[in-house]
Amino acid sequence: METKKINAAITAVGMYVPEKILDNKYFESIVDTSDEWILTRTGIRERRMMENGATSDMATKACEDLFKTTNVKPEEIDAIILATVTPDMMFPSSACLVQKNIGAVNAWGFDLIAACSGFLFALQTGSSFIESGRYKKVLVIGSDKMTSITDYTDRNTCVLFGDGSAAVLLEPTTDTSYGIIDSILHIDGSGKDALNMKAGGSLNPASHETVDKRWHYIYQDGKAVFKVAVKGMADVSYEMMQKHNLKGEDIAYLIPHQANLRIIDATAERMGITKDKVTINIDKYGNTTTATIPLCLTEYYREGKIKKGDNLIIAAFGAGYTWGSLYLRWSLD
Repeated sequence: METKKINAAITAVGMYVPEKILDNKYFESIVDTSDEWILTRTGIRERRMMENGATSDMATKACEDLFKTTNVKPEEIDAIILATVTPDMMFPSSACLVQKNIGAVNAWGFDLIAACSGFLFALQTGSSFIESGRYKKVLVIGSDKMTSITDYTDRNTCVLFGDGSAAVLLEPTTDTSYGIIDSILHIDGSGKDALNMKAGGSLNPASHETVDKRWHYIYQDGKAVFKVAVKGMADVSYEMMQKHNLKGEDIAYLIPHQANLRIIDATAERMGITKDKVTINIDKYGNTTTATIPLCLTEYYREGKIKKGDNLIIAAFGAGYTWGSLYLRWSLD
């Protein structure tokens, strides 16, 4: 007997951003920069900061927000995949902490580290779990407290990052015209020197020296990363369109990682889509790393912009290097 092909569909979404806002004026007061400089180079106006709490707390709130919109109960969740580069601690995983907080007593799970591509990689991983037929309900979360690893004396990086979290629920559908259709994912370790956090792992354990050298903060060679990110994100998104014979008019939205407005614009141009078909929230939240894509998905869906049957191309580029695109046909009414 032939088994029916299963796709993983997003059946619920949720999000959380902290209340505290750091606008560009704040950065004018602490480093040599200006609102105009930040806005023209990045597209960022403000970002959020989690003052009391950690990555798992934001992820918990995003999941609680999600559960308000669905009849699914936490104890029905089979697995939790939490994409992050700022776990509460090295172990236990932040997924374990979220599992306890939300009461997902029957779930297993883990943290996934792929920098700014983390949510994309986690979404494909969760999709594979669903497609296997073994799991029925998988929570995929992107959550990062980037302010915890941001050096506020480095004017090149401190203006870029903010805190936030968002989550999606994946469930099986036998209507394979919906759900996650395909993904193209890559890593390239030769990018390790251009974007990293040097200390805190087994290579450079915490010491007076690593703290004095400010190695527990994000380091980025902005020009090097920008150059490869523009090409990587644009090429892989275009490749996905070619693979599925999609034209610009077939795409409802490009949902790009929100790192830099110029990278986003270059990707849209390569895909042949207009700016009104690109989800943008970098102006409000900055780069929240793993949370940018699910925050866009949640906000645009709740605003009635993303509709059932819409073709969505998700794209990201991050440290590693990591990058990829994912083709999703929206299934929620």
